[in-house]
Amino acid sequence: MSNEIQVLESYLFGLKEQFQSVLTDRSIRFEAEVGFAVQILSGSTYALGVARNNRQSVLAAVMNIAAIGISLNPAKKQAYLVPRDSKICLDISYMGLMELACASGSILWAQAHVVFAKDTFRPVGYDKPPLHEYEPFAADRGDCIGVYCVAKTRDGDYLTHCMDIASVYAIRDRSTAWKAWIEKQKKCPWVTDPGEMIKKTVVKQASKYWPKTDRLDQAIHHLNTDGEEGLAVLARVEPPPVDDEKQQLLQTLLADLEEKDTDEDARLHYVNNTGKLADVKLQGKFKAAVVAHRNKLKEGATA
Repeated sequence: MSNEIQVLESYLFGLKEQFQSVLTDRSIRFEAEVGFAVQILSGSTYALGVARNNRQSVLAAVMNIAAIGISLNPAKKQAYLVPRDSKICLDISYMGLMELACASGSILWAQAHVVFAKDTFRPVGYDKPPLHEYEPFAADRGDCIGVYCVAKTRDGDYLTHCMDIASVYAIRDRSTAWKAWIEKQKKCPWVTDPGEMIKKTVVKQASKYWPKTDRLDQAIHHLNTDGEEGLAVLARVEPPPVDDEKQQLLQTLLADLEEKDTDEDARLHYVNNTGKLADVKLQGKFKAAVVAHRNKLKEGATA
């Protein structure tokens, strides 16, 4: 293992207490996720260079794994670490989104399928699975004409959402990744894995109609903001406004955080107070500030 990778691994292992404090799925093991992260980043010279120059983004991505409750295990294909805009970002696949929805109790299962011109496809109502017939071994099923996602709720109902390919591409064309491909020929998932991105788009759209859970909402929020996919247009269901009292409490907690001069004090400040915010977005801001402050304290101690 190169010295560069050893330094990165050591840096990540310093996150253990913070990782455990925000972990939403106790089946996720910190040591394993660090191992997956190092494996992913060391497999690409470019990604490793981005990680070296922006270690904070790596820490943030790994902390998001804990907060959202998803794994980098390559066998599960739920999430990945990708270099984007000079930082390392956590990217969640459409399979990861469906797994989160099932694990959090939102739905029993979900599937997404692309529809081609030579397929037979007919929706039979929003509460029933569509008719989709095709030859799975055909060498040519024609051009892609659309995509759909069907989910089954715990009450036994089916929720079906369909999108024509023009609507999907309209969303793709607004993404920063696609614009970078058009302007600079900088490859992105829309170029390397278009089928996966088409399915991911319809799953995100369909999830608006699934029963709400905090973990799924947090994953969607991450993809629309930190993930920088340019798909925020899908998030039309706005979260309830945060009242001024909660905002004021956050500002008070952030001010108190700046006075914490040891890592343990900062950690306890987070553990003892994050529940008082009672709002996922404010808790996320508080968590990010605590992580940054603790890293600053650690860097000062080793300087």
